[in-house]
Amino acid sequence: MAKEVGFVNQGKATGGDASNAKEIGIGLLGYAFMGKAHTNAFKKIPYIYWPPAAIPKLVSVCGSHEDGVREAAARYGYDHYTTDWRKLVTDPEVDVFDNVGPNNLHAEPCIAAAKAGKHVLCEKPLARNAREAKSMWDAVREASVKHMCGFSYRFVPAIRLAKEMLDAGELGEIYHFRASYQQEWVMDVNPAHVWRLSKETSGSGAVGDLGSHIIDLARFLVGEVETISGTTRTFIPERPSADGKGTVKVDVDDAFEAVVRFKNGAVGTLEASRFCAGRKNHMTFEINGSKGSIAFNLEKLNSLQVYFREEQNPQLHGFREVLVTESDHPFYSVWWPHGHILGWEHAHIHEINHFLNAIAMNESVEPYGATFEDGYKAAVICDAILVSAETHTEQQIAYE
Repeated sequence: MAKEVGFVNQGKATGGDASNAKEIGIGLLGYAFMGKAHTNAFKKIPYIYWPPAAIPKLVSVCGSHEDGVREAAARYGYDHYTTDWRKLVTDPEVDVFDNVGPNNLHAEPCIAAAKAGKHVLCEKPLARNAREAKSMWDAVREASVKHMCGFSYRFVPAIRLAKEMLDAGELGEIYHFRASYQQEWVMDVNPAHVWRLSKETSGSGAVGDLGSHIIDLARFLVGEVETISGTTRTFIPERPSADGKGTVKVDVDDAFEAVVRFKNGAVGTLEASRFCAGRKNHMTFEINGSKGSIAFNLEKLNSLQVYFREEQNPQLHGFREVLVTESDHPFYSVWWPHGHILGWEHAHIHEINHFLNAIAMNESVEPYGATFEDGYKAAVICDAILVSAETHTEQQIAYE
């Protein structure tokens, strides 16, 4: 269980040791792709952030298949495992409930964990719809526990630099935000039906899976959305069942396109698709302002494209590439010498360290971490895209 902490960690090598660090017990629901990513972060934090404000203790991992979760516990180094998430959220050794399970297992376990007094980290999208997300936000507020939704791209150094530039007014008045998230993994008709292709388990398709990320970045970087108009498309309406004995209807979207207006007067577009041949994990955005522009590509995540109108040599018009790997760039003080690039996994390390620090130091997860409030607001916008696509109407964004 938690121990007292005796120092403040700013993520720099300041000497000292970990003897006063708070030990925080971790209970993980889900052990596959995102379970590996989160566990990797838990294991790296104590020696990358030195001295650490908190030391994660891998208490228990939960999964629905006993053979798989037993192997995961041994592989990752959790003390024990269970196939019942109710045992996980009531385990007295668990201080943080980390939910990386399918979307239909977000609301009930997270709410139960909050009621049990656990701090809660939940992967995006926070829930299958805004109603579920609101119930989760209400629960963590009522329990007064720390909570974070896993919008990890807020913790990519180049994106954090963009945030700092925007907050400082370096781009002036913002005119445009354009974002696109493209993958290709469901293009072939042969892969069997999986949970991400079912409304019951996922809530939506590309809208929640990919779109929630760029919706969160729109709010994080530019501001609140006022209205949105969207369209969706399902390209392959049926897929082979997992048992190979028939087909299953695909009742979620494969792609969406949306036009947004922001409350600050900016306009923009959002799109996401899992049918973009050649695109593996291609998330891009561009922001245009009165003083300049910035652009980002997740597949080149160590750089930010920058253009300032007043700084350009008249003979050298256009963007310049800024390599965001200097020691004074966001997050880099704990890593390598300049020019030694980071990868996708590091955003999760930064994100989860931020959450553990908020717990250890009793500090706010906001404004840089996404709370359950942010997860709820992203869900409202996701729902609005789906309603707009169904009714062919522009939707006004309003939160409860």
